[in-house]
Amino acid sequence: MERLQAGDKAPNFELLDKNEEKVSLHELLKDHRVLVYFYPKAMTPGCTVQAQNLRDEKESLLKHNVVSIGISPDAPKRLAKFTERDELNFTLLSDEDHAVADQFGVWGPKKFMGKEYDGIHRISFLVEQDGTVSHVFDKFKTKEHHQVVLDHLEQS
Repeated sequence: MERLQAGDKAPNFELLDKNEEKVSLHELLKDHRVLVYFYPKAMTPGCTVQAQNLRDEKESLLKHNVVSIGISPDAPKRLAKFTERDELNFTLLSDEDHAVADQFGVWGPKKFMGKEYDGIHRISFLVEQDGTVSHVFDKFKTKEHHQVVLDHLEQS
């Protein structure tokens, strides 16, 4: 798993949202910096807390010209349920074949309750409008993710 680092160019990608409409990183970067956050599975406890906090801090992120997009291997229909259930105000994208997760280097071996399997690692990337990754967030608790990002934005 060769993960992208600060200074790397983020791969442009195009994935389906909850409405099965294509969304590309290139288009999002025209107007904003983008927090690309990878999460394992919609509607699970940790992923829910992480998404709700990003929802609640949307305006704070926008003050730094940052929008969030969440990427998981969930199908668009599951993303629609998650968005509706938690009134999420940002885009979630479906990476069912984990091709984008592979490009960012966040798909790989994981361990849970003694079992090993391949899955998405909970890592976020701040992508500048020129497509460069300016920061990688990989050390945080799900309930603190939004604050770690905001603290970084305040300091930079």
